[in-house]
Amino acid sequence: MCAAGTLLRDVFGFDSFRPGQEEIVEAVVRGENVLAIMPTGGGKSLCFQLPALVRDGVTVVISPLIALMRDQVRALREAGVEAGALTSGNTDEENAAVWDAVETGRLKLLYIAPERLSSGAALGMLRRIGVGLIAVDEAHCVSQWGHDFRPDYLRIGDLRRALNVPLAAFTATADAETRDEIVNRLFDGQVPNTFLHGFDRPNIHLAFAAKDSPRRQILDFAAARKGQSGIVYCGTRAKTESIAAALGQDGHLAIHYHGGMDPEARRSAETRFQQEDGMVVVATVAFGMGIDKPDIRWVAHADLPKSIEAYYQEIGRAGRDGAPAETLTLFGPDDIRLRRSQIDEGLAPPERRVADHARLNALLGLAEALRCRRQSLLEYFGETNVSCGNCDLCDTPADVFDGTTAVRKALSAALRTGEWFGSGHLIDILLGNETDKVRERGHDTLPTFGVGQEYSRRQWQVIFRQMMGRDLLRPDPDRHGGLRMTDDALPLLKGEATIELRQDSIRKADRRPAAKTLVNEEDAPLLSALKAKRRALAEAARVPAYVIFNDRTLIEMAEKRPCSVDEMARIGGVGAKKLASYGDAFLEIINGEAEKMHPTRRKLAGREAGSLYDELLAVQADLARGPKGTDKPLSCSASLLAKVASLRPKDQASLNQLLGEKRADRFGAAFLDVLREAS
Repeated sequence: MCAAGTLLRDVFGFDSFRPGQEEIVEAVVRGENVLAIMPTGGGKSLCFQLPALVRDGVTVVISPLIALMRDQVRALREAGVEAGALTSGNTDEENAAVWDAVETGRLKLLYIAPERLSSGAALGMLRRIGVGLIAVDEAHCVSQWGHDFRPDYLRIGDLRRALNVPLAAFTATADAETRDEIVNRLFDGQVPNTFLHGFDRPNIHLAFAAKDSPRRQILDFAAARKGQSGIVYCGTRAKTESIAAALGQDGHLAIHYHGGMDPEARRSAETRFQQEDGMVVVATVAFGMGIDKPDIRWVAHADLPKSIEAYYQEIGRAGRDGAPAETLTLFGPDDIRLRRSQIDEGLAPPERRVADHARLNALLGLAEALRCRRQSLLEYFGETNVSCGNCDLCDTPADVFDGTTAVRKALSAALRTGEWFGSGHLIDILLGNETDKVRERGHDTLPTFGVGQEYSRRQWQVIFRQMMGRDLLRPDPDRHGGLRMTDDALPLLKGEATIELRQDSIRKADRRPAAKTLVNEEDAPLLSALKAKRRALAEAARVPAYVIFNDRTLIEMAEKRPCSVDEMARIGGVGAKKLASYGDAFLEIINGEAEKMHPTRRKLAGREAGSLYDELLAVQADLARGPKGTDKPLSCSASLLAKVASLRPKDQASLNQLLGEKRADRFGAAFLDVLREAS
């Protein structure tokens, strides 16, 4: 792994791998078939980009969205890697540049969309350019049951067989069923070397809230995070437009996005969100896969997602750079009824509807959790050894009470009315309200009439919502949404089980929610200045800001305040090419002026050879006119000094070979003294 480790530092600017990356990189470099399930933001891309630089031949990357491919290619080129994409959106000049890199043997990564595999010419082209590895991003798109299913992904298995090269597949959202499909469709049922890494994203703060003036809740949440990039997911197209307009009136840079917009408007929205700092996009789930913006600081759901997998994938778009990120998910009884009816009225076979209800139940269980949300979320994905401290229930434990009696009263009211009515009518019965509807049906004579007056209507609404969230009552589409008792409720009705409910589910906040700051108060002004410089450089280069440096790198700069190029080189995310391109500009912001340094010396920045170079340069200065200061001036070039610092010759003969006899005679003994002290 020596070569990979060196490239990790020099090209990508990282001193060490993230958890789980190194073993995957090793397997891909060895040429094994690999399936890696890693959390969103866990560094999947590096696990095929780095092996592509180590292995011979071209690595072809199959990726689902043009925007995602173009962003990754831009980021690789900024890091000094020859990469290209062949997409339908390319100009003739872009295609020519890709083919020139192929013909001259410079290209290491070629990105293509799966749809290109339907062309008969694609296989011939890939054979001709010498593909050594296939990497499949978002591999769950091969699953016909997934909401991101792409039919052309089914051709990838044929491509692997035709080229007879190893395949590495990556995804963040694969349950056991989807994993089996990936193995069957991409690897012909032969189980590859599989890496299932934790689904936890500890930098993301999890929070849910019951709907209570939901638009105001979203606006308050965004107001506390003004200037940070965020996404608001909505259940309807109309809501995306109205909330985006409201955010704009509140002074946010906000746009909407949904599937009903024409393609050009959608592309424009995607480009603006990727490239502009502090942008908020209000969108349906049509916006999402392929969004690889690492500095999204928050994600809010104005409506409940459709499943726990969808929730995990959507919140996973926040904080991909590893810096703190926040989420807020709003939910209410109407959300629950809508999601249930979508499943029941869909065209999926019965067994699929059962599975979809189970996935929704898992999400509702998370929404109504009484204790740590992260534990609830990760238990669904099979992880039990979980620590948190970064969710709303760890911040402020839920106020719970024994709800057994209340639930039994509600179940009794539903049963005694034939399970034909919704919560509004049942609450009227429990409160003893003699409405026309209650009297007409004779429900004022039921034993349950008026037995629930210890709670207000608002409290009963919370109780019914929690019962639906726990799947004790389920809206029945055949009964026009009437609440029907499930089998899970029977033990409670019979007195064989008890249940705790939340007392405080709907409690209006006294103040706007506070944002978690990215840095402490002392470093905040510097971080703002660094972001302003990044924005200016990005606009000049017409690339997204994070392609210059992501938030996490700027945060580390603000906290560590590097004073020199050497110290800047040790900041995570500052590789050799980015140091050369942007190091001076950011050092000027931090220190007022950049350190002037010979380009050859700059290439050694952050390495031990760099400090050796400095010592050799100082010794050379002392001996430039000989030991007595009277000889003819003599010096070594910067490249010669760099060779001495990097190769560390052990004796005078080796120095003679490197420097030539005249220079070795003048500087050899002193240089060897420096090298011995460093060893």
